[in-house]
Amino acid sequence: MSTQTVSPATSAGMRKRLVVVGLGLIGGSMALALRDFEDYEIVGVDVSQPTLRFAAEHGVADFVTGEAGEVIPGADVVVLALHPRGIVRFLEEYREQFKPGSLVADVCGVKTSILEGAQVLPPQVDFIGCHPMAGTEFSGIEHAFAEMFRDSHFILTPRESSTPEHVALLERMAAHMGCRDVFKTTPEAHDAMIAYTSQMMHIIAVSVCDDPMLFQCKGFEGSSFRGCTRVAALDVGLWTELFSMNRPALVAALDRLLDNLKDYRDVLSSGDTRRLAEKLAYSAARKREMDLPGPDLLG
Repeated sequence: MSTQTVSPATSAGMRKRLVVVGLGLIGGSMALALRDFEDYEIVGVDVSQPTLRFAAEHGVADFVTGEAGEVIPGADVVVLALHPRGIVRFLEEYREQFKPGSLVADVCGVKTSILEGAQVLPPQVDFIGCHPMAGTEFSGIEHAFAEMFRDSHFILTPRESSTPEHVALLERMAAHMGCRDVFKTTPEAHDAMIAYTSQMMHIIAVSVCDDPMLFQCKGFEGSSFRGCTRVAALDVGLWTELFSMNRPALVAALDRLLDNLKDYRDVLSSGDTRRLAEKLAYSAARKREMDLPGPDLLG
């Protein structure tokens, strides 16, 4: 199966068009997961010819193309699965080409800076920030799979002007992809929580791998070490953008972590085992309380 572009006849047909721009791990998985979603034709866009060939050969979308300008004007929904700065550039470049009344959404891990970038869009084009809480330590379309989002949270950060119809559409898309639930929050609340729950974990993982002991420990790694460092082999370009574009929230989270680490270091240095046991019990109780079944609400 060769790489194809969408013909004018397709856009004139009865099916609506959902375009996924960026066919990496997340974008490729979304295209696969959204196959047969309602009456939408799924179109994949990427600038990489090897990626397009792989997508075409493996049926990642109904059609794939390297020319965003050919499909954006006829798209009812556009999902941007690019690196964060790439999303901002794409919105700027194609701001006048999006179909009036269409929905544009992104799926990257920062929201405040992306929503600021979306201000270039004309008022007749809706934009809603999205963040499916799923992924692996791998990258590239060859690792994409349709079940990526099963049982994951799907976060939405609508603008004040976002329509209820488009919010409902994204909720149906999330359900079709197998997501467990959908949370709506603000971009600022999203970024603060993701700094703590995701980005700080990646900083911990890469910091652990900076220790001079790393290469002396092969064969001694327990499951806790492997779990802690699993995400350290990250996509450097992507995470450089994610960290830098969420700098204030991530720095605040790291400052709190450093304070907590210093507390544990001080109590260990003091030799006060009673105080150490008290701190461990306090931390363990907080983790158990968080894991208790009950309402799982996000900001």
